[in-house]
Amino acid sequence: MGDAGPNRDADLAAIVDKPRAEAAIDGLRAEGVYDSTRSVETYDDERVAVPVVAPPADTDVESVESVRLPRRERGLEDLLADRGFSAAEIETAPGSWAVVGSVVLVDFGDVSADDALPEERRETVGEALLALHGEADTVLARGGISGTRRDPAPEVVAGTGETETVHVEHGTKYALDLADVMFSPGNKAERARMGETVEAGERVFDMFAGVGYFALPMARAGAEVTAAEIDPEAYRFLVENARLNGVADRLRPVLGDCRDVETTADRVVMGHYDAAEPRADDGTGERFEYLDASLDALVSGGTVHLHEATPEAQFPERPVERLRAAAADAGRTVEVRESRVVKSHSAGVVHGVVDAAVD
Repeated sequence: MGDAGPNRDADLAAIVDKPRAEAAIDGLRAEGVYDSTRSVETYDDERVAVPVVAPPADTDVESVESVRLPRRERGLEDLLADRGFSAAEIETAPGSWAVVGSVVLVDFGDVSADDALPEERRETVGEALLALHGEADTVLARGGISGTRRDPAPEVVAGTGETETVHVEHGTKYALDLADVMFSPGNKAERARMGETVEAGERVFDMFAGVGYFALPMARAGAEVTAAEIDPEAYRFLVENARLNGVADRLRPVLGDCRDVETTADRVVMGHYDAAEPRADDGTGERFEYLDASLDALVSGGTVHLHEATPEAQFPERPVERLRAAAADAGRTVEVRESRVVKSHSAGVVHGVVDAAVD
């Protein structure tokens, strides 16, 4: 039986000891008297007030009192409870997700873990997420991002299965197919910042453009952008997005390896996590191939935005050291302007970016 609506004794609350709260809520849900439209709140140091619409008949509670509890929006937990999930199962459900256009992207974590949500319950979670987000029609379980082309490996969990969509963010339109190309909702603020940082007429080289994550906001701000992308599918959307945003005259898409692109730039964006990784140079030492290419394009006094997935304890020192080493090889100097963490990348690892001027 699902949670009852607040049509009887709307101010009632069952008072239970805090250690028993979860078990009591399960029991109240099973009886159909738990009121999911109000919040569970602390009653005193040892007890909580659990909202109910009528005194329970079977669940053991200390007392039933008249308590004013704040109303709350129904969330995923409530919808899963409606669908028969226990409190323990709800605990293993995803705690966060992102809506990208008409697609909900959700991370179910390590499905092989002992406490993971059983795979057969994922579809139910997906259906609940579609009920929560009426504008969406497909739920995708995130997979890993692999290879130089940053190919995703998502799985359709619920809905129509349509993965091609148009996502709008701060006025920028991103057409993409989430089954084929990467899109990180967690980089939203950084994408907006790049559009605010660039100046009209500035020459920009986006070395790992994807579908136009950073290139589009910068072109919309008036910059002249050369955007390189090695993956044909992402490149197809990059071209489409330039037209979709009305910047085809300012955004030059290039299909191929960014190291082979000849251009001159006032600003270089290196958005690939491991672009600063040193690579062996025929046994004679290490070279920073992508950093070398960025410096070849960058004018004296220009700015580089270097993204890296870095162990938290080594940020920003590690990417700064790599940038300085590459610049020294080229007879140039680096002045770090700013460094910041964009988001958490994985346990103990941050996605950070260093902004630096290179003379």
